Parts: sequence; structure tokens; C-alpha cells
Amino acid sequence: MVRAPYLPRIGETLIGDAWWWKHGGKGANQAVAAARHGAAVRMVGCLGEDEFGARLREDMAVSGVDLTHVRTVAQGSGMSVAIQEGGGDYAAIVVSGANRELDEGQIAESGAVIEDSRVLLLQNEVTEAANASAARVARQAGAMVVLNAAPARPLGGLAGLVDVLVVNAVEAEMLGGGPVDDLESASAAARALLALAPAVVVTAGGAGVAAASGPETVTFPAYAVPRVETHAAGDVFVGALGARLAAAEPLAEALRYANAAAALHVGTPEAERDALGPADVLGLIDEARREGGGR
Repeated sequence: MVRAPYLPRIGETLIGDAWWWKHGGKGANQAVAAARHGAAVRMVGCLGEDEFGARLREDMAVSGVDLTHVRTVAQGSGMSVAIQEGGGDYAAIVVSGANRELDEGQIAESGAVIEDSRVLLLQNEVTEAANASAARVARQAGAMVVLNAAPARPLGGLAGLVDVLVVNAVEAEMLGGGPVDDLESASAAARALLALAPAVVVTAGGAGVAAASGPETVTFPAYAVPRVETHAAGDVFVGALGARLAAAEPLAEALRYANAAAALHVGTPEAERDALGPADVLGLIDEARREGGGR
């Protein structure tokens, strides 16, 4: 992570004012978030045989994620470089590294743990082949398949295997949903993307979240919180959503919860985020209802 006043232009050298390490990867972030929000989480994946891999393994284990099916490979661990602007927003470049070593053979070896799950949560930092293989196992066992299509790419082999598609504004546009800059356009994008999955969720940053499922569209405006830092807010949203869906909560209620969980993440200093959990999220929802927010 580096912090700068704005994203540099091509050819520009910009002076920033801070840099720091953060544990991450969308899969890891979402697994940790799901665990913190009450789910029993088991991860299937790969870590590099390096210092980064060791740190990531320790962080996820401490956070309550079962890593029995995460193998260590010779390929270096994946990483990203994220530039955070002064207002808290960011952009990032991801190098997948060890994540690309997850293959169909490992999915087959981990088939039992996927079959025993209520929700399979996928991200696009691993290969399409690995995702499709895992989704087929989950579908055959009756588990719900949730795809966070980030980074955005066509569904390809995942077509027909995804129950809930989750994208942010940029990803929605890249997949053909049109520009998203408010809840109305997020709703339109969700409806436009229903050809890709029976339910589509579009997160619209500070505007909130919209979802379409069949003829029904629901929206939840964002909660009013200070913008401390937005990095990984989407992962917290997806992880919390997965946890609530695994608890058999209806999609609309799970979205309400995930929306609040992401808001708390954005509005809480990083050093205090590990302590956030279901009680804090439900407290924010209740507070908004008392104040007439109607979320």
C-alpha cells in the first residue's frame, strides 16, 4: 500500500507520504471476513514458499480460517500494489503468483470439503478452470455458488454455474452492465447482467448496493460513516454476504448485513478493524433504523 494525493498519470513521478504492508488477496480477505462474521470457513488455494506465504498463512489461521486445503508451492506468493488517494479511495495492480497454481487436480483432492459446504465463494484471482471445477463440485452437491468477478473477466466456463454474481461499479460496466454512478444505474446494471446469473449484486461505493433477482430489484443506500479507508471494503462485503447466506438468510437480508459490515470497515481505523463482528454490524443496522434510515 502506498498513499499519494492522487493517482499518477502515465510518465509522472509522484511523491507519496506513506507506505505499509497489508495481508490480502481477495480470497484471503473474504475468507477472513466470513470467519469474523460467524461462518465456519475452509479455504482451498495455494501460497508461495516464501516470507509472504508464511505471513498470509499465519494471519488467516489466527483469524479462524481452516487452511487444511491450502498447499505451499514453489511459485512466489501473489501480491498487489495499491495506491490510496488522500480521500481513502484506491486503485491496484494484482500479480497472482501462487494463486495461478491452484488447478483442477487440487480441486478434485478437496472435493469433499466443497461438497460439505453451504456456500462456495469464488474470486477471479485464480484461473477460470479452477473456479469452474470447484463450481461444478458445489453445484452437484447443492451448495450455493457466489462469484465475486474481480478482476472482471467473462464468465467463460462458469456460465450456468453461478447462483449469485457480485461486482462493483467498474466490474459491472466491464461485463456489459453500463456505467454505474448511483443506485438507479446500479439497479439497471444488475438487471442487465441477469443473463450471467440468477441473482446479481452491484456495489456502488458510497451510493450503496443494488441487487436484481428475477423481476425483483432491491437497493440499500450506504450508511453515513467517515471515510477512513476504502481498501478491501468490497472483500468485507462479499465475505459478510457469504457468511449470512451460509446461515440460510434470505438474499435481501444478507445484503443489508453486508452493506453495514462494509460501511463499518470503511469508517473504522485499521488498527481497530479486527475487533469488528456481528454485534457491531447489527448495532449499526439498528441505529440506522431508529434514526429513520430505513436500511
